[in-house]
Parts: sequence; structure tokens; C-alpha cells
Amino acid sequence: MTPEQILADAQRRIDGLAPAHHIGGTFVESTGSETIEVTNPGTGTRLGAAVSGTAADVDTAVATARRALPGWARLTPGARAELLFRFADAIDEHAELLAGLEALNVGKSYAYAAYEIPLISDCFRFMAGAARTAQAPAPGQYAEGHLSYIRREPVGVIGAITPWNFPLLMAAWKIAPILAAGNTLVLKPSVLTPLSTLILADLASGILPDGVLNVVTGRGTTVGHAMSHHDGIDMMALTGGVGSGRQVAEGAAATVKRLHLELGGKAPVVVFPDADLDLLVSTLVATGYGNAGQDCGAATRVICHEDVRDRLLEALATAAGELRSGNAASGEEFELGPLISAAHRDRVAAMVERARKDGARVVLGGEVPEGPGFFYPATILADVASGSEMSREEVFGPVISVETYSTDAEALAKANDVEYGLAASVWTKDQARALRFTEDLAFGSVWVNTHLNFTNEMPWAGFGKSGYGRDNSTYALDDYTRTKHVMLPVGEPLDA
Repeated sequence: MTPEQILADAQRRIDGLAPAHHIGGTFVESTGSETIEVTNPGTGTRLGAAVSGTAADVDTAVATARRALPGWARLTPGARAELLFRFADAIDEHAELLAGLEALNVGKSYAYAAYEIPLISDCFRFMAGAARTAQAPAPGQYAEGHLSYIRREPVGVIGAITPWNFPLLMAAWKIAPILAAGNTLVLKPSVLTPLSTLILADLASGILPDGVLNVVTGRGTTVGHAMSHHDGIDMMALTGGVGSGRQVAEGAAATVKRLHLELGGKAPVVVFPDADLDLLVSTLVATGYGNAGQDCGAATRVICHEDVRDRLLEALATAAGELRSGNAASGEEFELGPLISAAHRDRVAAMVERARKDGARVVLGGEVPEGPGFFYPATILADVASGSEMSREEVFGPVISVETYSTDAEALAKANDVEYGLAASVWTKDQARALRFTEDLAFGSVWVNTHLNFTNEMPWAGFGKSGYGRDNSTYALDDYTRTKHVMLPVGEPLDA
């Protein structure tokens, strides 16, 4: 089918989706009557509707997950892996539908959304296999006359909250390790983008045992609050903003839950005079403006050596100026989609205006366009002052800011002068310099001559206000398991 046909099919699926949760392997009506309108950000018009869940709905989902836990936890890792492999196959079989749903609800192009789907199924396949190779210290007599060994057990029922920028991918980053480790799950997708996650859960029906994966839609103030404070949830995992992380942490503290938080970022891109500017510019365009800059690791804070700043600005402005905007429903190819909501676009625009007042120079963009949808142009700000809001706070939009430096020490100081610690990149042909900077940059992921290059085998983790806990890799499985030390007497030694 053509992209236009795929997107039309996705819209028909949305139109036929009655507002409901997905609990115990089926769609379930809410105990409340309120629904939430879901908006197409490319047009600003109604896309569909989701149910606004209640605390009672959370109770139902938690009870369902709790009943499913013993059976799921008792399965061998290999048996769980086989089911997760089947789920991954179902994702691939429905890749066009899932990509269409994601494109319509988030506003990204169909081609961009279609690129994400194999990453999602691969996440399930990796975690399914990795859970079969969990490592622990070798059993032995660490205390004389007693045999010690380690059991790696599921934590229990996990509550997860996922964001609106990559609804399916971020759901996979939670669902796959949580289930592979033997836990059961209650997941709340963003109120802005719940539709694809509901369909994903429905694809699991008939593959995963009922109650293993449950989705409750609704507002964070109601559903998220009930989850984080629920005595029946053993751990909370969230990908979102710092404010949401604080609220979940407060609820988890009240009930002494474990936490897994992946929060915001302000990724520095440190550019040395010998950097490959052509490669840098193409990477900045892809990872600074991709998904309209709505990515916590986006390459949007450039710290450039003064000798190459003007050349970089000229090349970047030319490349960014060629980006095409578009509405996902058209099926046409474009590089720059809308922001997720009018409120978020207003927030991005306000940050740019404050940066102007702080002395930043607008090289490109910086004005809200006329017309439908929540679009904001590719924007470049130069002469951004160190310590200003634009240099330190997350924009989460298609805005690349450029600061300059003259010495390596100044570059490092500026790069680390943020409260976030999620991602960074270094651009130089000098491998010794690159190695020094990767050691000194206080960020959980640091790339050299690339940016936002992911693999399921390696962790995605933050420092500082970017949170704690690891997505991807076997470290994620560690986060979602508990270790139990068992010690047994071995009796008297045999006579020689």
C-alpha cells in the first residue's frame, strides 16, 4: 500500500477504537464517564478519543497484574522469551498500521515512524534473549560450611509511565525488559498520544497471558498519581520531564517503591576546529530537527570553537533552511513535523523570545508560522550567552543554539554547566582529545563524531536531573529484578 492508504487505514482503526483501557487482555470500559480528545498536531483537529481513567481503574489493572504475576514469574526465561519473540513477530506483521498510528498522533512523517518499528521489535527480541543469560556471582562456600547462591527474581508489579514524543518506542523500552525479567505491568501512556500503545497492547492479546500487560489511559494527576501511590505496585518507571519525575518520586517515597526515572536532557555538541563540518551539519539536521526536536537527547546545544563558528552557522542555516514541513495525514515525505500541541509550541516560541532578549541572534526561523497545526520552523540561535536559560534549559523543539569557546578547558566547562546529564557528543579527528573529553563529560551517553546513535545492547542512562535507571541493555534487566542470597549448610566434609 502507499503511505496515503496506510495512513487512511490507520485513521479508520482510530475511528473504530472505542475509548477504553486494555486490561487483562481485552478492552475494558472505565469506571468514569469522561473522555479526552486526542488531537492531530498536524491539523489541530480531532484525531480520536481516549478514556480518562480513574483511581478505581488503576485498582482493577493492578489487581489483574497481581493475579497474573505468579504464573508469569514461574515461567522459565526461555518460555517467556518464546512469547516475547511471538510478540515481536506480531509487531513486524503490523508495522504499517503501527507506523501510521504513530505518524498521525505525533505528527511525524510516515517514513520517520516506519523507521522506528524495527527498533521496537528488536528491543523485544534482545530483551527476550538477554533474560536467558542473567549473570550472578558463582555459587560457592563464601562462609565455611555453607553454600551461597544468588536468585534473580522479578520485582513484582511494575507501574510505567511513557511520554508522547516516541510513544511506541518508549513503551517498548519499558515493556520488554519488565516482562522479560518476569514482572507484570500496568502502563500509562501520555494523555496526548495513547492510541498506538492501546493497539500495541491489543496485538499482545492471545500471545501474552492475560493480565501480564495492562494499559490504563488518563491524566497524570489522576492515573499517574494513583499508580505511584498504590500499595499494589512494587516499582515505578517513568520517561518524562523533571516535574513528572518529582511527582512520581514523591508518591514512590510514600509507599517505599523502587524507581526508574529517565528525565530531561540538554545535550552539548562540542565542536573542535578539526571537526568534519559536513558530517556535523548533516547530523545536527537529523538529530536536532528530527521529530521536531522533541527528543531528550536532541543535538540542540552546539558549543563551537570560535575559529569555525561562522562556517558552521552558514552551512547549518543552508541545510536547515531546506527542511520541508508537512502534515502526516497527507502521506507526503517531509523532515519537519509539528510540535505536539499548541501549548507546547507556545512554550518553545516563548523560550526563543526570551533568548532574543538575553542577547541571542536569530540566524534562522524564530517566528510562529500562519496556518493550521502546531508548527514551528527550524530555528538557529547564535551568540547564546553561557548560563542563560537557552544554554541550560531543555527547549524540546526545533531550536539549535550555538555558543563559542576558545580553549579546551572553556569548552568542557560550558558543556558540563547544566543540571542535566543525559547525552553529549564530541566532534574532532584527534582521538586523544576525544578520549579525554568522553572521560570528563558528565553525561550518561557520549558519542564521538556521531549523535543519538542507539543500539539495544548498550544502556541509555542519565546523570543529575536526567534521572537514574537504565533503558536498553542487560542493565535494564538488572533494574527490573531483585537479588536474593540463599545460604545452605553443606554438612561435614568427607573423609579422605
